[in-house]
Amino acid sequence: MLKKMGEAVARVARKVNETVESGSDTLELHLEGNFLHRLPNEISSLQHLKTIDLSRNQFQDFPEQLTTLPALETINLEENKIVDVPVEKLAAMPALRTVNLRFNPLNAEVRVIAPPLIKFDMLTSPEGVRAPPP
Repeated sequence: MLKKMGEAVARVARKVNETVESGSDTLELHLEGNFLHRLPNEISSLQHLKTIDLSRNQFQDFPEQLTTLPALETINLEENKIVDVPVEKLAAMPALRTVNLRFNPLNAEVRVIAPPLIKFDMLTSPEGVRAPPP
């Protein structure tokens, strides 16, 4: 398990470095299925990042570094273990269009607070629905 975690961290570091160095206008970062539970601080330097896919990881907390990225349009956090979401910070993001939180055990408060505050699509599963088996 520790070896897999080390390999995943190395893959993530390489992917973040490649993304930073590419300087592309349509930056996308795909880190799905890597057993991640937090993001490296270097993510904050990706000021032109438009899409990030963090689905099928181990996040228990919403990675708040993402709320500092002004160009971010799409966040995919499907199939994680996130309970709470910084709705106010997400609502203040100028370019955000979609946040996918399907198959996360979101608390009821997020479901009530989010709809009147957000201007983006927040995709969630119905309450009580569990993630499909791997």
